[in-house]
Amino acid sequence: MKLSLSVRIAEAPCKTKLNVPFRDLLQLAAELGYGAICMRASAGGIGTQRGELERMRGEVERAGLRVSMVTADSDVPLNNEHGPDSLKNIGPSLDVAETLGCDLIRVCLKTEADIEHARRAADEAAQRGIRLAHQCHTTTLFETVDRSLEVLDQIGRSNFGLIFEPANLMLCGQPYGLETLRRFQPYLMNVYVQNHRIDPVGPVELETWCLGVRRFHHIPIWEPGGVDFPAVMAALQQISYEGFVTIHQAYAELMGPREAAVRTAGYLRSLGRID
Repeated sequence: MKLSLSVRIAEAPCKTKLNVPFRDLLQLAAELGYGAICMRASAGGIGTQRGELERMRGEVERAGLRVSMVTADSDVPLNNEHGPDSLKNIGPSLDVAETLGCDLIRVCLKTEADIEHARRAADEAAQRGIRLAHQCHTTTLFETVDRSLEVLDQIGRSNFGLIFEPANLMLCGQPYGLETLRRFQPYLMNVYVQNHRIDPVGPVELETWCLGVRRFHHIPIWEPGGVDFPAVMAALQQISYEGFVTIHQAYAELMGPREAAVRTAGYLRSLGRID
């Protein structure tokens, strides 16, 4: 397994801009031995000039890193009604990924109609050697384990897969251990890690389609009471997962990017075989 640092670690709550310069994140990732940066539109996406993206790619490569995945527009992570729009016109997202030297793009599906758009987008992406993936996420077609597998089968494209994310599965009351990972394994393209502690009177809330509104606390990945990360990392080793484990935590309200990147990397490395 390899570690990737998402720019989300230094993202403002609006998810459309960073709180620190992109170059500082690159230097931090390189210093701490991460293998890649996970790019989001808050740092560079479909609204960024090609020349600027090319400059950013140069900075990434000079730091000895690569871009592990691209979320090319802000509507996808905001998971709003426009989240699936990029599937109807995937070309600009493909351009971003290609310019950054990345072959994986995160997308969003929220309705049955989005499935056909996903098929067509995957076909177009395949022509350029690019894959598409969907995160396990609340209020999407990938909210539960069974439905995720059904939708992946309906899409039926080898270059369309899954971003395994146990915290969202936990919020939806879904299993996220070894059995789930074995079912997801044929489609697994990335792993996101973030942590929540469920609390009926917690300060943060997310709607789910399967369980209604869920309240919780954002907590560091190493803090107990949320996702069982020792079990998750052990399960990833058992299925011989060799891809990226991406630090996806929204740490802005908890601590600074450096402390978050240092402690998260150290904790995950203590749990499994990570380069």
